[in-house]
Amino acid sequence: MNQKFADPNARNTELDSAIRYLTVLLSSTPRGARLARLLAADQLRSWGIPSESATHIVAELAANAATHGRLPGRSFRLTLYVVGHTLRIEVADTRGDRLPELQVPDAHAESGRGLLIVDALADRWDVAEGPFPRKTIWAELCLQTPEPAPTGSGDTGG
Repeated sequence: MNQKFADPNARNTELDSAIRYLTVLLSSTPRGARLARLLAADQLRSWGIPSESATHIVAELAANAATHGRLPGRSFRLTLYVVGHTLRIEVADTRGDRLPELQVPDAHAESGRGLLIVDALADRWDVAEGPFPRKTIWAELCLQTPEPAPTGSGDTGG
């Protein structure tokens, strides 16, 4: 039996130290969306996590929350979790009546590509309906670097 997990009440400090998170309420405005992107980039940098794709995802989800999920006087919530080798980004707003849908906009449209960007950058994403009137759009990125391809025995076959 693995002694590390023998006591169900014992805390696994290795796992505890691997869980990192940030959660913050921001105004449902363009300024709040910009601040979400800047805070996420700074936090991910402090955690030593490459943040380019994650920052783009935060920017798109926060812009959607400020544009489509906005209710006067209501904020949106940005949450970043790192558990093991997964970064989870969540943006929750108070427009549960407006669920996002992945769409392909007209080629000449100036907007409507946010979820396409999220879909292209994230390993997984979806929408979770919360207690009315809330919804959360989440995206996950795998932080684990892929295993290098095995090198051959040096035989080039020739």
